[in-house]
Amino acid sequence: MTVPDDTLEHELSAIYLAHQPWLRNWLRKKLGSGQDGSADFAQEAFLRLVARFRRERVREPRAFLVKVASGLLADHYRRQAVEAAWRQTLALRADDVQASAEDHYRVIEALQQLLHLLERMPARDREIFLMSQIDGLSYPQIAGRLAVTVNVVQKAMTRVLAHCYRLCYDG
Repeated sequence: MTVPDDTLEHELSAIYLAHQPWLRNWLRKKLGSGQDGSADFAQEAFLRLVARFRRERVREPRAFLVKVASGLLADHYRRQAVEAAWRQTLALRADDVQASAEDHYRVIEALQQLLHLLERMPARDREIFLMSQIDGLSYPQIAGRLAVTVNVVQKAMTRVLAHCYRLCYDG
């Protein structure tokens, strides 16, 4: 049964008025002093609530908003960490080449996607992948360090590469 748009709009307005000040205060506390993006985060959380509400009613709007806002904060802090690591990497470079703002943005986005991909992998597969790609270890070296067979390492890398392929090409 479809709910008329005016009823939906009324419900959403009531939720916004009831929860927006509380959510902004909650976000302010989580962000701490020195930065106040609470309005932006709250707005994004409510936009996601509206999108969800159009598909199905949200029984516990406050719990939904906290979950969404927590995810937004996690993404925010992850992005800050990635940006700080990228700035540190640039500072350590010997050459005087400066990345443009567009290149900087592209690198940060790519690093965030890689981080998100790594977080979704099983811990052992992630460890094997990083030892191979970051540390430059061969499969026999990885197997020796982890006390597993080379076959285990090969299978883990196959899973990781299949996972990467699915994320890149299957959406």
